[in-house]
Amino acid sequence: MIIAIDGPAASGKGTLGKKLAEYYGLRHLDTGLIYRAVAKALLDGGNRPDDMAAAVAAAKALDTSHFEDSGALKSQAVGEAASIVSAIPELRAELVAFQRSFAAKPPGAVLDGRDIGTVICPDADVKIFVTAAPDVRARRRALEYVALGKPADEAAVLADIRRRDARDMGRAAAPLKQASDAHLLDTSDMDISTAIRAVIDIVEAARAGRGRG
Repeated sequence: MIIAIDGPAASGKGTLGKKLAEYYGLRHLDTGLIYRAVAKALLDGGNRPDDMAAAVAAAKALDTSHFEDSGALKSQAVGEAASIVSAIPELRAELVAFQRSFAAKPPGAVLDGRDIGTVICPDADVKIFVTAAPDVRARRRALEYVALGKPADEAAVLADIRRRDARDMGRAAAPLKQASDAHLLDTSDMDISTAIRAVIDIVEAARAGRGRG
C-alpha cells in the first residue's frame, strides 16, 4: 500500500505521515527532508540555493542516513533555502527516481511532500491533502523552533510561510496542488490525536472501497 500525503509547510503532514506509517507497518519518507538536505549542503558549501549545478551535484551525493537526526535540517534558513531549491526542475528530476523507488519497495510506504499524489506516486492507493490556516501553521512552526532551542519570531515565521506557499504553488515544476482524487483534511482546528484519527479513517474508507487491498 502506498499512501501519498501532500500539503503546505507546517500543515502537519510530516507528523501524520510518520504516525500512519507506524500504524500500518509501512516505511515513511518525509520528502521535504531531501530538499532540506540539499539546501543545507548548498548553504554549508557557500553556494546560492538557486545554483542549479551545485544543487544537482549535492543531490547525487545525498546521504539519507542522516535524516533521522533532522534537527539541523529544521532551521528557518534551511527551510527557506529548500523552498528555492525545490523549484529547480533539474533537481526535481534527479530526485524523482529515488522517491519512486522508495515507494515501490514492499510492503509499501507513506510519503509526504508537495507533489507526491500529483507527480511522484500518481497511482497511490490513498492520497491525502493536508492543510491548515497560515496563522495556525506559523504558530506550530514557531513552537517547533522553540522545542529545538532555536529563536522563533511568529510574525517572521508567518511571513516566511506565506512566501513559501506562493513559491510552492506558483513554480513551474510540480507545483503544490491537491490531486483531483485526494482527500482534503484541514487540521486548523484539530489537535494531533484528532488529526491522526481523521487520516486513519480516510485510509480505512479507501481500503474498504477497494475491498481492503
